[in-house]
Amino acid sequence: MVTTIPKSDPYKDQVERYDRWFEKNRAAYLSELAAVKSSLPRFDRGLEVGVGTGRFSAPLGVTFGLDPSVAMMEAARRRGVTCVRGVAERLPFRDGAFDQVLMVTVDFLLSDKMAAFREMARVLAPGGAVVVGFIDRESPVGRRYQREKGDREGESDGVDGFYGEARFLAPEEMADLLKAAGFADLAFVQTLSCEPEAMTEVEAPRPGWGRGSFVVVRGKKGD
Repeated sequence: MVTTIPKSDPYKDQVERYDRWFEKNRAAYLSELAAVKSSLPRFDRGLEVGVGTGRFSAPLGVTFGLDPSVAMMEAARRRGVTCVRGVAERLPFRDGAFDQVLMVTVDFLLSDKMAAFREMARVLAPGGAVVVGFIDRESPVGRRYQREKGDREGESDGVDGFYGEARFLAPEEMADLLKAAGFADLAFVQTLSCEPEAMTEVEAPRPGWGRGSFVVVRGKKGD
């Protein structure tokens, strides 16, 4: 279980390649962004866990970010996000510090998913919202990434090259984790009805899951 900041930066030399995926697959990226935006409630103090290069937090007005990668955080800072180095399983923030916590395509990297979700609940104020964007394991994209994981690591030109030995979640599994961490009133939306590389137009998010490879779920912490 990873509960401390790693000594080395696994993404030190990969920021440019990571960011390039969003430029090459702009319709897919904007579709994901629209799905996340549709799930965000109004908030005053937001945090993105696993902020990466700030591709989601910056345009969505989430001003604080956390990441274990110094190189990624430097890119996010250039986009106007205030960043702290840390890991999801041990967030360096006081109880109830935020009223919204965001996490996008990070769940598969977590060594202890339950610990991370409980930490997100801890740093949320009562009534605060968690918003999680993830690749549905049972979707066409999820199945492809699962099939190709490891084979293209270090070779592919984009986000899929970061998946390595990742284990993706099905929406039902994500719901069980969030409920166990203390979240309720779960609401799902989905997008990416085809392969990201084939998209030429931005898709509007649709409720539920099962028809889109990118799923967003919002949950509420109890009052």
